[in-house]
Amino acid sequence: MVARLPRRKVGSDKTFTVSFLKKKVSQFVKQRDWAKYHKPKDLAVSIIIESSELLEHFQWSSDQEIEAMIGDSGRLREVELELADVVIYCLNLANVLGTDLSNVVLAKIRENEKKYPINETRGFYRKTDKIG
Repeated sequence: MVARLPRRKVGSDKTFTVSFLKKKVSQFVKQRDWAKYHKPKDLAVSIIIESSELLEHFQWSSDQEIEAMIGDSGRLREVELELADVVIYCLNLANVLGTDLSNVVLAKIRENEKKYPINETRGFYRKTDKIG
């Protein structure tokens, strides 16, 4: 059973920074003395496990069923909580690795812009080696 959190707004993507979220995750881990358990491998494994739990909500679902799920606030909340678990583990791993997520995300987008030029990939979903 997925825990139900209150739907009250405490902020938004517009008000909180990645740094703030990383600090909140770090504080949570430190307060519980869990850092000794949070090795990079274990956090990476946890990301996959939580990603699988997120994916489970979509498994065997048609587009119509997914639209209905998104329209159901209770079911959507379950998906959002799984997504939050994935993001929390990613932020935690970034903390452990000392990674500046903003820099690596922007660098990866620049790399992908070169790898997938608009004029060659617009409207295509295949990898670049399959285009042409």
